[in-house]
Amino acid sequence: MASVSAPTQAAPSPAASLQRGIVKMVLSGCAIIVRGQPRGGPPPERQINLSNIRAGAMARRAAQGQTESKDTPDEPWSFQAREFLRKKLIGKEVCFTVEIKTALGREYGMVYLGRDTTGENLADTLVNEGLATVRREGIRGNNPDQARLCDLEDQSKASKKGLWSEGGGAHTIRDLKYTIENPRNFVDSLHQKPINAIIEHVRDGSVVRALLLPDHYLVTVMLSGVKCPTFKREADGTESPEAFAAEAKFFTESRLLQRDVQIILESCPNQIILGSILHPNGNITELLLKEGFARCVDWSMAVYTQGAENLRAAERSAKERKVRIWKDYVAPTANLDLKDRQFVAKVMQVVNADAMLVKMNSGELKTIHLSSIRPPRIEGEEKNKDKDKRFRPLYDIPYMFEAREFLRKKLIGKKVNVMVDYIRAATGPGESTPAFSERTCATVTIGGINIAEALVSKGLATCIRYRQDDDQRSSHYDELLAAEARAIKNGKGLHSKKEVPIHRVADISGDSQKAKQFLPFLQRAGRSEAVVEYVFSGSRLKLYMPKETCLITFLLAGIECPRSSRNMPGGVQVAEPFSDEAMLFTKELVLQREVEVEVESMDKAGNFIGWLHIEGLNLSVALVESALSKVHFTAERSAYYKTLVSAEEACRERKEKVWANYEEKPVEEVVYVTEEKERVTNYRAVYVTEICDTLHFYTQDVETGAQLENLMETMRAEIAAQPPVEGSYAPRRGDICLATFADGEWYRARVEKVESPAKVHVFYIDYGNREVVSSTRLAAMPPAFGTRTLPAQATEHAFAFIQVPQDEDGRADVVDCIVRDIQNSQCLMNVEFQGATCPHVTIQFGDTKDDAGLGLVKEGLVMVEVRKEKHLQKIVTEYLNSQESAKSARLNIWRYGDFRADDADEFGYRR
Repeated sequence: MASVSAPTQAAPSPAASLQRGIVKMVLSGCAIIVRGQPRGGPPPERQINLSNIRAGAMARRAAQGQTESKDTPDEPWSFQAREFLRKKLIGKEVCFTVEIKTALGREYGMVYLGRDTTGENLADTLVNEGLATVRREGIRGNNPDQARLCDLEDQSKASKKGLWSEGGGAHTIRDLKYTIENPRNFVDSLHQKPINAIIEHVRDGSVVRALLLPDHYLVTVMLSGVKCPTFKREADGTESPEAFAAEAKFFTESRLLQRDVQIILESCPNQIILGSILHPNGNITELLLKEGFARCVDWSMAVYTQGAENLRAAERSAKERKVRIWKDYVAPTANLDLKDRQFVAKVMQVVNADAMLVKMNSGELKTIHLSSIRPPRIEGEEKNKDKDKRFRPLYDIPYMFEAREFLRKKLIGKKVNVMVDYIRAATGPGESTPAFSERTCATVTIGGINIAEALVSKGLATCIRYRQDDDQRSSHYDELLAAEARAIKNGKGLHSKKEVPIHRVADISGDSQKAKQFLPFLQRAGRSEAVVEYVFSGSRLKLYMPKETCLITFLLAGIECPRSSRNMPGGVQVAEPFSDEAMLFTKELVLQREVEVEVESMDKAGNFIGWLHIEGLNLSVALVESALSKVHFTAERSAYYKTLVSAEEACRERKEKVWANYEEKPVEEVVYVTEEKERVTNYRAVYVTEICDTLHFYTQDVETGAQLENLMETMRAEIAAQPPVEGSYAPRRGDICLATFADGEWYRARVEKVESPAKVHVFYIDYGNREVVSSTRLAAMPPAFGTRTLPAQATEHAFAFIQVPQDEDGRADVVDCIVRDIQNSQCLMNVEFQGATCPHVTIQFGDTKDDAGLGLVKEGLVMVEVRKEKHLQKIVTEYLNSQESAKSARLNIWRYGDFRADDADEFGYRR
C-alpha cells in the first residue's frame, strides 16, 4: 500500500508532540501500523504514513465477486522497500510526530527508530537506499527536512541505488500466486520439510495467511492440533468474537505477524492446509495452549509432527491453572481422592473386551472400563439374522473372543497400574440405547504397556470419537488414535479385509444327550486342558474345552461345598455359611485361568464330575485344606482320598470355618410324634384325563361323568344339524368356544392366546389338554352348552409329598411312569392340603389301592417333599422311610449316593 499526497486543504497539526509505540505491521515502504502497550486486552493501534516520500505500491488481489477487477502487481522495488522496513521495525519501539491529518483521518508524520528523535529517521534511510522517492511538488524552501531529503535523493541517483539502478527494476516484481490448483499434491510434494515464510495476516489465533518463499505462494495455514476462539460472521455482515478471540489473535499477532518463520505443511484435508509454524523463540501452537488461548482438536492432532504429547501437556497445564478459556474448567476426576485416582490392583476377571474386575489392596472389588475404546460389536440386523439361534456375544461378535483372550492371557492374576481418567455417569434407557450404570474409565498399564493401546493396535478395539468440548477421554487419547491409524494401515483385526474368524463352540452344559456323547472322549483323554469361564459356586464351574471347542458344566468330585443362595420355585434359598467365601476362593484361584481336568463321570443333568488341577494344585484338596469344604463319601474310590481326609481332620481339629460349630453327633433315633389332629381321608373316584410335564394332572369326577356325556351328545347333534360357517368366529383371549379335536369331534374349550388366525392356543376345559389350532377349527359356543349349564369338568391337581425333578430327563422318566400307570384310568383321590395354585393330593390305584406317589418314591424316581403339619407326620414318615430304602438300594436318582449334601440343584433336585 502506498501513501498519497496530502490534500491541499489539510493543515499541519497545531502541536506536533512526540509519541511512542511498537510497530505491529509494515504496510508498504512508506506506511506502518503502530500499536500501544496492552492493558487488559488488545491495545489500540494507528496507521502512520511517512511524510514527504513515496514508495511503490504493493500487489493487490482482485476483489472477490467482481468480474471486472483484476489483480494488481507490485510496482518496481515496492516489495524490497516493504521488506527493508519490515526487517528493521517489526516488534521494535519507535517514536513519531504527526504533522498532517487529513479529513479522512489519514495521518502523516516523521518516524524515528528508538525512544526519541536521535534515532534513525526512516524516511531519510529509505530515500538514501533508493527505495523511495521525494515528493517535490510541495517542497517549501525554508523546510530543512525536505531539503535534506532532496539531497539524499540526489546522492542516491548518483550512486544508482534501488529505483535509480539501470534496468528499470522489472526483476524486483514478484510473481505472486494467490491460489494453488491442487493443494493436497502441493503439500505432499514438500514432504513435510520446513519452508521459509513470512506471516502476512493473522485471521484468528490459529489461522494465518503466509507468504511462502522463494516462490511467493500466498496460502492460508491452520495450525495443526489446536483451535482458538474465532470471530463469527453474523447475517448482517458484522463479526462477533467468541470469548478470548481478540486476545488470542493479538497473542499470535504480537509474536508472528510479519516475522520470518519456517512452516511445515503437514496435511491438507478438505482443501484446508494444516501446518506447524517454527520460530526461534518457541512453538506458537504450544504457547497458545499453555496460555489458555486454544484447545486441542483430535481431527488434526494426528498430523502434528512436533509431538502430540507436548500439546496435551500444554493444554493440561492451562486447565490446571484455570486460565482464560479454562477459567471454569472442572477436571473429570476432581472429586476423587488421589488414592482413588491412581492405584495398583490385581485383575480378577476380564468382563468384556474393554472391562475388567480388579481387586484393590483393601480387598474391594471394582469394575474398571478401559478409557476411550469401544470393543468389537455387531449391528442389530446381523444380530437378529438367525433368530432361532441363541446369541452369544463372546463367540458370535467378530473378534470379541480374540480381544477377550488377549486381555485374559495378559492380565488375569497380574497386578496392574490403574489411573482413572473419568467417571461416566449412569444413563437411562433411550429409544435405541440401553441403560448403563456408572462407569469408572481408566488407563490400565502393566510393565509400562498401555493395555488399551495394545488392544487397539492389534485391531481388537476401536477409538471412541468425542465432541470437541467433551473432556471425558483417555489421558493417552492421541496414542490410541495413532495406534488405530497403524491398525487400519496394516489391516489388523477389525480392519482386515479377510474373512472374520468363526468360533463354533457347542454349549453342552445341561444337555444330557450331548454330554453322554462327549463323556467317553473326556474320560479316555485323562487330563484335558480347559479354561474356567464362570464360577457358579465353590464346587461348580463352567469350562471351555479348547481342544473339543465346547462348554461344559463341571462339578468338583470328592467334596461337599456350602451351597450359595438360589432362586427356587418356592422362594429364595438362603445361602449356607461360608458359601460366599468358598466361591470367592475358587474364583481367585481358577477363574479365567488355564487348568487341567480329569473327568470321571456325569450326572443325569448332563454335568461332568471330576478333578480340577491348576499349576499342580488339586482344587478339591485346596478347598478342604482351607476349611471351606468337607469330604464327600464318593471320594473313597479316588487316589486323592487320603490327602482329602488328612486335610479335613486337621481343619476339624482346629474348628475352622465350616467346622467352627462341629460336634460329634449322637446316633439319631426316629421319634414318633403323637398327632394332635388325625389326617382326614376321604378318597373319591376320579378319572385321570391328562398328565402335564410338571407332574400336575387333570381329573374328572366320576359322579358327574354321565352329565358330561349327555351334554356332549346333545351338543354334537345340534352342531351336525346346523354346522357353523367356517372362519366366521373371531377368537379372543378368555373366550369359551367350541373346538374340533384331532378325532374330528367338537369339544368345549377356552382360548388362552391368539398369535394369529392360524395359531390359536386353546385349553379343553373338560379334559385338561391343550392344543394350537387354526381359527377355522373354532366356533362360537351355543349358550345352552356353556359353563353355566355344566361347569368345566377338568380339575387340576398335584402330587402331595413329592418334589418334581428339575432336570428334563429325570422329569421325563417320572411322567412316563405316571402316564403308564394312571392316565385314562379310574383312581381314588384324597386332598391332603391346598397348594399355591391347586390342591395337592394322594392317588390310589383303583384295583390295588396302592399309593401311586409312594410307589415313585420307592422306585427312587423322586425325592420326598417334607411337610411340617403334625397331622401329616405319619404319612410323611412313611414316605421318608421308603426314600431311605431306595437310597440304600442306590435306585435311579440315588445311584451316586446321597447327592443332596453337595450342590443338589446341579443334579436337578433340591432338599
